Amino acid sequence: MAEENKQGAQTDAASDATGKSTTAATTMGTETPAASGTPSNAVNAEQITALLRAAQPDSIVEVIQAFGEVTLIVPREHIVEICDYLKHTPKLEFNFLADLCGADRGVEEEPRFEVNYHLFSTKHFHRLRLKVLLNEDDPLVPTVTGIWKTANWHERETFDLFGVVFEGHPDLRRILLPDEWQGHALRKDFPLRGYEPYSIN
Repeated sequence: MAEENKQGAQTDAASDATGKSTTAATTMGTETPAASGTPSNAVNAEQITALLRAAQPDSIVEVIQAFGEVTLIVPREHIVEICDYLKHTPKLEFNFLADLCGADRGVEEEPRFEVNYHLFSTKHFHRLRLKVLLNEDDPLVPTVTGIWKTANWHERETFDLFGVVFEGHPDLRRILLPDEWQGHALRKDFPLRGYEPYSIN
């Protein structure tokens, strides 16, 4: 009798475990995107681009897709309104400026400079890169500190190292190098040994 009870208990336990496993498998197969970490109302890069073009017809110069990433090249005069749209549109909500950085494409290139904005939505989990191209003789772009506060230090760093001027920035000054430093250290024509009095002898 005790053996029968034991076997019955084992059968019930196995049945219960199987039931849970089957339920879990069923749930995994039919789970909503939100349950798997991707919200059901998330949009892909093509939809983001279409939404932007519909709202801001002149906002995108070029779309580059490579290595699973999407980069939108946008005119500098539209960068603030585009960023504002991307942050506050319900389906997009790019509420985190993960990074803002400069790049020098080389003295032989024109436009020479880039400003890259790496955006992320902590609500929808999608990413996007914006790129603004600037000529060497006119490296000016409006600040986006009014949209993301973290842009403050990112823009100061880009100004410090590349000489890009962010118009409207509340405190645009060097952040890594001394105030009296000459030139911009990450420009490709910056001397390897620096300028005096900081040059290496």
